[in-house]
Amino acid sequence: MIYEGKSLSVIMTDDGIAELIFDAEGSVNKFDQQTVSELDKATAAIQGADGVKGVLVRSAKSTFIVGADITEFTGLFSLPKEEVLAWVSKTSQVFDRFEDLPVPSICAINGFALGGGCEMTLACDLRVADSTARVGLPEVKLGLMPGFGGTVRLPRIIGSDNALEWMTTGRDRNGQKALAEGAVDAVVDPANLHQAARKMLLDAIAGKFDWQARRTQKTSPLSLNTNEAMMSFSTAAAMVAAQAGKHYPAPHKMVETVQKAAASGREGALKLENEGFVQLARTDACKAQVGIFLADQLVKSKGKKTAKAATKEVKQHAVLGAGIMGGGIAYQGAVKGVNTIMKDIAQGALDLGLNEASKILTKGMQRGKVDAKKMASTLNNIVPTLDMKAIAGADLVIEAVVENPKIKGSVLKETEETVAEDAIICSNTSTISIDLLAKSLSKPERFCGMHFFNPVHKMPLVEIIRGEKTDDATIASVVAATLKMGKTPIVVNDCPGFLVNRVLFPYFAGFSKLVIDGADFTAVDKVMEKVFGWPMGPAYLLDVVGMDTADHAASVMSDGIPERMQKIENDPVTLLYTNERLGQKNGKGFYNFSLDKRGRPAKKAAQEAYDLFAPHVASTKEFDAEEIIARTMIPMANEAIRCLEEGIVGSAAEADMALLYGLGFPPFRGGIFRYIETMGLDNFVALADKYADLGPIYQISDGVREMAASGKSYFA
Repeated sequence: MIYEGKSLSVIMTDDGIAELIFDAEGSVNKFDQQTVSELDKATAAIQGADGVKGVLVRSAKSTFIVGADITEFTGLFSLPKEEVLAWVSKTSQVFDRFEDLPVPSICAINGFALGGGCEMTLACDLRVADSTARVGLPEVKLGLMPGFGGTVRLPRIIGSDNALEWMTTGRDRNGQKALAEGAVDAVVDPANLHQAARKMLLDAIAGKFDWQARRTQKTSPLSLNTNEAMMSFSTAAAMVAAQAGKHYPAPHKMVETVQKAAASGREGALKLENEGFVQLARTDACKAQVGIFLADQLVKSKGKKTAKAATKEVKQHAVLGAGIMGGGIAYQGAVKGVNTIMKDIAQGALDLGLNEASKILTKGMQRGKVDAKKMASTLNNIVPTLDMKAIAGADLVIEAVVENPKIKGSVLKETEETVAEDAIICSNTSTISIDLLAKSLSKPERFCGMHFFNPVHKMPLVEIIRGEKTDDATIASVVAATLKMGKTPIVVNDCPGFLVNRVLFPYFAGFSKLVIDGADFTAVDKVMEKVFGWPMGPAYLLDVVGMDTADHAASVMSDGIPERMQKIENDPVTLLYTNERLGQKNGKGFYNFSLDKRGRPAKKAAQEAYDLFAPHVASTKEFDAEEIIARTMIPMANEAIRCLEEGIVGSAAEADMALLYGLGFPPFRGGIFRYIETMGLDNFVALADKYADLGPIYQISDGVREMAASGKSYFA
């Protein structure tokens, strides 16, 4: 044994190979500060050992190294700029010292080698992967760039074009793809990985591989002439501008850094990388994206923990109510291998539901993500029926009929009378109180809400709504079933609109008030999409939701929370609804919808909508972007805060992920609570107070005022 630490060790073989083995105490290997320190000590031990002819780096776990320890970033990045720079410089020099060992090195890659794990492989002279390997630099997804030499070594190994595509997209590669691009030297079966790596290293030791030339290439300037450099970097910059836009600084900084470092050797290039890393680490986008990662980990951990408590295994689903929504829910279970009964009272609805599943699968086949076998097995898992008795054997019933409490209540009552005593019953309602619906059941403890978002196959979130009488066993089983369907469950307590719709409708109300005060809805959409970053502005989103659905939900919210959510007089949404302008579903709403010359969906601001609003709204007035954002986002933020204060949602992190996964909240803002905290609680209070005279949805709670005054955080 040359070296032994808590995260890694170095052993010596009889033929002079020092094997550096990563084997952290947890379930996976990560580059936390302890592991980096141990790598430096191990490198020094190898340097000082007698008889070392080569170094083989491998993992004792089923995966290589998943990356840096993100949990350390929040504390690190809050340090003064000089200290963050000192940390990343010191860390990257550890990789340099390993790379500079006077003997050849090889990395045996199994499973994930991501971020810092990938950078460890790049510091080696040779790389061999097994068929399970996934190699990549995903730092861009955290608003960062590689910080341990990735922007220096990868372009010099596989070329700047390929390297920038790796880094700016954050997509990882399998072994064969990495081999084709030159990032690894061989791909072998897992059983042969260790032996193949040893053989290749012994060949390098014997002089069959010119490992010194490889190392020189990594530490030298990029081999690009002026024209090649201009073409490479201008193309990369244009691609990033088109795909990432202005809200995500990380990919732009990567292109800039690699370009500036092209003429430098390793030392100068690493200095530029270190400086770029620190600049990004201090951006709001990085804080938001790191926050999302940590919140996502929390939500996943909570879901798995809850699911482990499930005592009932769900083997068969039943979906009541077909059509597009019911078909989407049925598809989601069926595609994951769950036998699903799809029941409706009309054959046409069943046909529509089956067509929805078939359409999703057909698109998957066209994109090469679904094969004929998968399509057949999924469709075979969906059993359409008009007979209520067919659901008798279902373990989990998801009611997805029309959003009407009387109809839902009747269907739920009939369901309870049909299924087994221990079957779980859920309602896919978006606004109706679970406690109200539970009154139709004799065993409300086995009932909860299961709110899917449309389109079901694309939207990751399922809101699981706990009623007053829902028991823990029911929640555990539904969480487990949701995870099995490939969705992210977030458990909330019952209230009007639950969490997502409860915070969405004040946002819509803020938008409606803006239009009434003279704002052009297209100008509002432009600001909320281009400046704030929503995938759709409020008018466009309302057209997608449907004016009938939105008006109905607004009535439910008004009845449930009358002190803040009274229906607005002359609400543009109601005006459109009463004039049968329902949005996308009938091709006319705020916008008129059609197909362009290529058959692609197109929208155009509807003059009919302007004419409809004219007698009821103020003269057209221009609002600046800051006011538009404030008047739409303050109501959403206020309601999210009240949901947290009332215990509707368990944590700010869960609220952030619910809005991210359920509404498409801009990731670079990190979620509604991260947005508030980035602004600063005291600044948020001052901004809300500025608009308080607009009504109750703009008036903050005493709780947030107290938090701001005491300097507290929602993420403490």
